[in-house]
Amino acid sequence: MHNFIRLTLISTALLIAASAVASDSLPSWNDSGAKQAFLAFVEQVTDPSQSTFVPESDRLAVFDNDGTLWPECPMPFELAFTMDEAKRLADAQPELARDPVIQAAINRDFETLFAGEKHDGFLKLMALTHAGISADEFKRRVNAWWETAKHPEYKERFRELAYQPMREVIAYLRSHGFKIAIVSGGGMDFMRVFAGPLYGVEPEWVLGSSADVTLEMEDGKPVVKKQSSGLSINDHEGKTKRIYNHLGRRPIAAFGNSDGDRSMMEYTTIDNPYPSFAMYIHHTDPDREYAYDSRPPFSGKLTTGLEAAKQHGWSVVDMKRDWNKVFSKPITK
Repeated sequence: MHNFIRLTLISTALLIAASAVASDSLPSWNDSGAKQAFLAFVEQVTDPSQSTFVPESDRLAVFDNDGTLWPECPMPFELAFTMDEAKRLADAQPELARDPVIQAAINRDFETLFAGEKHDGFLKLMALTHAGISADEFKRRVNAWWETAKHPEYKERFRELAYQPMREVIAYLRSHGFKIAIVSGGGMDFMRVFAGPLYGVEPEWVLGSSADVTLEMEDGKPVVKKQSSGLSINDHEGKTKRIYNHLGRRPIAAFGNSDGDRSMMEYTTIDNPYPSFAMYIHHTDPDREYAYDSRPPFSGKLTTGLEAAKQHGWSVVDMKRDWNKVFSKPITK
């Protein structure tokens, strides 16, 4: 009897210790329902003694980027790069500075850039800043911007503004045998520059919007050149199609923050043969970050997604309530 009591106490202590280790792996999260739901899911699919166990080969988690892994206000970071790149090009090429599109970018005149149904001004701007150069040159330009550019409101470098709680989620999943993919509306080549340093995600696991490329020989060397034709936007159903086409497997976990992520979350959770999990990041903290859903400052509208979350039992993170830390260090606007 005494041995039984002792074994029971030891088992209880081990369970408490295991729970504490898991909890410590997510130190930027308050002990909320969202955190507990996530931890319970990971335990459910990684414990080989349970019928819900999922082999490592099928543990895939997909993440949106803008608004999910870092802020998208007052504009997506890639748009900030595009504006800064337009000014840099105008300074280097005075004749280019006279272009109305470049002028609109320099003046942050979004009304002009996004006028019309097809947003011709913005597409021209993207062609001027993203196309007609080699992939290596584009990577060099993004890296140079990435090293010094600062957020207009936080006054910190963009590279400092990844959400610490989400970096912990990625690390926790990876430590439990998950493959991590970023599936976002941002430019694929742009995101590949920082996905490794920030999240440990290798380039082939980054899926984003893209355009055509050509292969040319220059001085006897093959050079990939970026083009403006064949633009493919990775959003809404496009995310699901790209997951299928490029990853070849169905995720069992999905993380997003907008209606544009709803399709991949449905693909992840509805009629999945494995246990699955989806989580929305709801921006509710105007002091440390931003507060929006139906009326975002620029992008990230979240309305139908919240209704779908209720219908399908997806977790919704209340950023103000559920995160005790937003960034890796205290940062204020």
